[in-house]
Amino acid sequence: MKFQLEAPFKPSGDQPEAIKTLVSAVEKGERNSILLGVTGSGKTYTASQVIQKLQRPTLVISHNKTLAAQLASEFREFFPHNAVQYFVSYYDYYQPEAYIAKSDTYIEKETQLNEEIDRLRHAAVQSVLSRRDTIIVASVSCIYGLGSPQEYKRASFHVSKENGVNRRQMLIKLVEMNYQRNDIDFFRGTFRVRGDIVEVFQKSAEHTAHRFDFFGETLERIQEVDTLTGEVINEFDEVDIYPATLYQAQTVHFEQALQQMRMDLEKEVAAFKAAGKEFEAHRLEQRVKYDLEMIQNVGFVNGIENYSRYFDGRTPGETPFTLFDYFPKDYLLLIDESHQSVPQIRGMYAGDRSRKEMLVQHGFRMQAAFDNRPLQFSEFEQRMGQTIYISATPGPYEKERAKVIAEQIIRPTGITEPHIDIRPTRGQIPNLLEEIVKRTDQKQRVLVTTLTKRMAEELADFLNEKGVAVQYLHSEVDTLERLEILRDLRLGTYDVLVGINLLREGLDLPEVSLVAIIDADKEGFLRSDTSLIQTMGRAARHIDGTVIMYADTITGSMQRAIDEVNRRRAIQLAYNTKHGITPQTILKRIRDDRLGGKKEEEPVGFPAMDAAKNLHEEEYEHLLKDLYAQMQLAAQNLEFEKAATLRDQIEQLEKERPSGLFGKKKSTRKKKR
Repeated sequence: MKFQLEAPFKPSGDQPEAIKTLVSAVEKGERNSILLGVTGSGKTYTASQVIQKLQRPTLVISHNKTLAAQLASEFREFFPHNAVQYFVSYYDYYQPEAYIAKSDTYIEKETQLNEEIDRLRHAAVQSVLSRRDTIIVASVSCIYGLGSPQEYKRASFHVSKENGVNRRQMLIKLVEMNYQRNDIDFFRGTFRVRGDIVEVFQKSAEHTAHRFDFFGETLERIQEVDTLTGEVINEFDEVDIYPATLYQAQTVHFEQALQQMRMDLEKEVAAFKAAGKEFEAHRLEQRVKYDLEMIQNVGFVNGIENYSRYFDGRTPGETPFTLFDYFPKDYLLLIDESHQSVPQIRGMYAGDRSRKEMLVQHGFRMQAAFDNRPLQFSEFEQRMGQTIYISATPGPYEKERAKVIAEQIIRPTGITEPHIDIRPTRGQIPNLLEEIVKRTDQKQRVLVTTLTKRMAEELADFLNEKGVAVQYLHSEVDTLERLEILRDLRLGTYDVLVGINLLREGLDLPEVSLVAIIDADKEGFLRSDTSLIQTMGRAARHIDGTVIMYADTITGSMQRAIDEVNRRRAIQLAYNTKHGITPQTILKRIRDDRLGGKKEEEPVGFPAMDAAKNLHEEEYEHLLKDLYAQMQLAAQNLEFEKAATLRDQIEQLEKERPSGLFGKKKSTRKKKR
């Protein structure tokens, strides 16, 4: 399929010229271009127009997961018939393995995986391997190692009614692709067998599975079914089944890999002993021998990624496979908010290397652990396709490399940059509360940014005590839950959002009319001119947009930011006057697409009263005891809402007990609350 852009409007303002400039640059072979677009000028729409005109698979990199999810939702609206996927780290919590020599403290790796994000990662990889009309919106996790795309594709299984596959061959192949058989609990990455019927729940599927109906050794039917209801959704003549893991080790090299690990272990242990480090030598030998035994007998061990080089067949120092290797050579790369994303990509390798050096030097890991790593920045540059950097404040790296800069200063809605008001820090919190009340009375929203996490928490608590509907957004909030918080802010569940560094680039919140910057005169990363311009931009989608900067002095960063905002404001005002435009607040639909994220909790079910009245006395008593046990369990698990619902159901059943059926016998169970 080709990219088919759908939008209820046409390019306007600076957009037509920006689109023409960027498309022309790419077609002429320019490796680097910049889209310098202010907040609210429709940069995503401009990028969508460029993608539609160029018709190339596209990778969009964003520096944080929340912004990546928002971008994926926007691209899905513009390209409803094409594959728009979301690829970020699947850890909700990640504590890497580390060693602190000064205190002799070893920190074991601890993770909490998000199954839904894992599904989206699989869907992204499968899309880019199988179709050209693919846009993948990714965080910088895309520079971390994946399995070989050749091995992943080789391990996939094409099933059709014509290729003569039989039931036994299919079961063997599913096990080879790391699917687990589970005939009772059916979830992603499993298959189940019921006589001549085999059902496979692929890792990329949301709530559907493939059902293969055999008659003897002949495949008769391939269906797509709902995993919950069993309802048949579709029927096919052929389908592809992809592996249950993105990392596929080459089984032909398995024994060779283990042998190489043993040889390397002997060398590294000998080197420790030669250096007089007997304790480190013993530690390394014991740990790796245990890992080898687990891998040989079970096929897996915690920390197996530290041996990935052996199973990939890579030489020491060789670049790992990443998401870039899954794209064709002519792919288009968009780096959103490049002033943040590029430095983040640049710093990934050094941080990872520093941590692993301590582990290797003290005998916790072999040298091969260094090869389980993100790309070095030079390696990233080699894999970059033709690149468009997108930012309102491009950094020095982009400016040095890009010969083409497309400016997009004009907002089609006519909204100007926000008014800037500088107020003293003395009494800043009471003053802020007054401003919040004014905005909330008009059904408008407020963003507040602080310098420290402690201050953000204390401010959120203070506002909550004053009756303000406030929420705190920080890095420890789960990826998909952040989207819920931002959505709830737009819906009016919250009136104020307090944060530190997440309330900046790319957040699309048209209902926000006030941005308050606490301690704006404290020079540093969070109060640089770039950070201040980006933060102020959150108020640039509302006609009453205002920024209050609480400061006792005007720093150099503040002055540069104010000057740039005023320059852009003057350009927009001149355009409005020339074309007779009356500014209008941006109206944007609140999306319900949460990228398959947060699921609504299922209501606690219980038999209808009519059905309960037909139960015998013993059955009725058993029902009450069962609900009572569920209520106690819910309370122990701190699920108090669920426990309260069960309590109400028990009281209703006892109140409406059909005494005529049983007489007036009451339950002998002691009532506890």
